[in-house]
Amino acid sequence: MSVTRIRTTAALLAAGALAFGLTACGSSGDSSSSSAKSGSSAPAATSSAPAAPAPSAASMTEPFGAACAAVPKDGAGSFNGMAQDPVATAASNNPLLSTLVTAVKAAGLADTLNSAKNVTVFAPTNDAFAKLPKETLDKVLADKAMLTKILTYHVTPESLAPATLAGSHKTLEGSDLTVAGSGQDFTVNGNAKVLCGNVHTANATVYIVDTVLMPTS
Repeated sequence: MSVTRIRTTAALLAAGALAFGLTACGSSGDSSSSSAKSGSSAPAATSSAPAAPAPSAASMTEPFGAACAAVPKDGAGSFNGMAQDPVATAASNNPLLSTLVTAVKAAGLADTLNSAKNVTVFAPTNDAFAKLPKETLDKVLADKAMLTKILTYHVTPESLAPATLAGSHKTLEGSDLTVAGSGQDFTVNGNAKVLCGNVHTANATVYIVDTVLMPTS
């Protein structure tokens, strides 16, 4: 073989080796790049929003309503004070309920209410009684049977927490009253609004209302 041909063959072999090396390097680089891209496209771990905290037990047992601000902050007429006494005694210490207390005493129901167990009382405020025409109020206060009927219509023989307040409930008078609403917004018989609810006494749960409830019969 001639020298020229040998040199030509060697050059071709060298060029082929160089091309192979470049190809191999390029393939390796692409593989690394592809791996990097694949790694970067992996979905990131998702984080869920924190759940809203559940209402505390204390917040579910506290009194609610705009009129609660008018209840004394301390003393026998305060929420803490009322919780120590049976319901008729507790009401007598609350300045919002003085007319109701007068009516309860006139009907001779103070001992009955104080000795009851786990009852619910819908307690009309002084302003609620003031809505009645004076002649009507005077007539009711003078008629013990009628007064007893009206007052016992404000009492249910079961303790009603806010969560179980909505619905129809039998009263001590014998007929039903109906509560509508939820949360901290309730009405009784469609027109009496709960102004301050979930007030606890030693033997009752009290819902202070803005209207005197009248039995249908």
